[in-house]
Amino acid sequence: MAQVMYLLLITLPLVISVSHPVNPGCRIRITSKGLQFVKHEGLKFVEEELENITIPDLTGNEGRFSYSINNVRVTHLQLHFSELWFQPHKQLVLDINNASISLTFQRKLLYWLFYDVGMINASAEGVHIKTQLDLARDPGGRLKIANLSCEASINKMQAGFSGTLKKVYDFLGSFITTGMRFLLNQQICPALRHAGLVLLNSLLNTVPVRNAVDDYIGIDYSLLRDPDVSEDSLDMDFKGMFFSLSEQNQTLPNLSPALHIKQQERMVYIALSEYFFDSALYAYYQSGVLNLDIAGEQMPKDLEVLLRTSYFGTLMLMDPSVSESPMKLELRVSTPPRFTIKPTGTSVTVNAILNIYLDPPDQPLIQLSSMTMESRLSAKVTLKKTTLQVQLDLKRFRIYSNKSALESLALIPLQNPLKTLLQLTVMPVLNERTKRGVRIPLPEGLDFVRETTSHHAGFVLIGGDLHFSKSLREVINEYRPAPTTPPSPGPNESI
Repeated sequence: MAQVMYLLLITLPLVISVSHPVNPGCRIRITSKGLQFVKHEGLKFVEEELENITIPDLTGNEGRFSYSINNVRVTHLQLHFSELWFQPHKQLVLDINNASISLTFQRKLLYWLFYDVGMINASAEGVHIKTQLDLARDPGGRLKIANLSCEASINKMQAGFSGTLKKVYDFLGSFITTGMRFLLNQQICPALRHAGLVLLNSLLNTVPVRNAVDDYIGIDYSLLRDPDVSEDSLDMDFKGMFFSLSEQNQTLPNLSPALHIKQQERMVYIALSEYFFDSALYAYYQSGVLNLDIAGEQMPKDLEVLLRTSYFGTLMLMDPSVSESPMKLELRVSTPPRFTIKPTGTSVTVNAILNIYLDPPDQPLIQLSSMTMESRLSAKVTLKKTTLQVQLDLKRFRIYSNKSALESLALIPLQNPLKTLLQLTVMPVLNERTKRGVRIPLPEGLDFVRETTSHHAGFVLIGGDLHFSKSLREVINEYRPAPTTPPSPGPNESI
């Protein structure tokens, strides 16, 4: 019996962790509208890749007819009939039908005693290309194209000849066009596989995963699992956790409920849970940057006069050389602030200890009082391009003594002056930090536009459309890896 209980104690945490997956702090949904927007830029990228394919030279003999083809170049593509769609559960499908590819190449032909050299214009008609991109989470928590399957076929190949031997070329041209059709078809899928697995993955490498936000905290946007692809959308669950750069192992556990996005009207949606914001406040709390000392020129003169009046009795009992020393306020946040999101809006609750001191020169601080501060701040969450920002505003504030209710009554006259002090000194410091913002996990060159923000129980939802601030080609050229040899044709590439 004891052995059975021991095994249960060992396996129970594993069972619980398997049955209760970690909820995301950030979820991003790309809808069909967003996919169709990306399609235009994607097709332009596909055209550029196919225009740059390298076709090897071709030589052959057929009876007394000998030919040599070299310097083959793609001059024009038409990809008018194309579709891009989501395919459950992890795939994107690009299907191109009835496309055409125009080529030029140098010819060297020998027939009996006739020898001719010149250029030939050719075209591949009825080109069909179908690719499937498998999306997955890599070991580092980054979104990757894990595999790309491709099928390509060419219905017919035509070549236009000119010169004195035109009729002979028209008769024997089928030998050339058959060979060119074979060579061209062999190059399409390897070029697209290289474009997907190498070039597009270099674009996905620009999505932030675990980066520093400022000198104190960082953000972890690692994917928790493979993306969930339905017929209408692609959902990605990110950890969405901030951490202190000085205490990276001290993180806040995520107890927030799962994020559910039902909307489909905009191109993209980003849902941010209370945990996303709580972890940021917790990281700042761990870093110690929420504490503040107010002394010297930062101390408003009228507040210092009021404080001396409030503690007049205590000061009268001190040596004049001490009682006339400058005053110092020490603000220490006592617990990690908490972010609350409701359909009516968002707020932040902050509890702190305010210590009031005399600061005599070359002597230890002399404490006059210690009080508890409870404040509530409103929070406005906005997204500009790819930068998430929060604007804080002090709404409610109260102080009370840690010693007695009688002293709490004596502190009432300090309520409004201290609130004004916070608004003039503390809030600008906090907003300067939050307005710097944090980047959301989108690839380089993609921006949010026409965004709208709505509040729900436990999370903020930002919907918007996408805009390319840089072309796909610009970003890939900037971040592409060192050139590699394109992969050889796979077994599923049909001729």
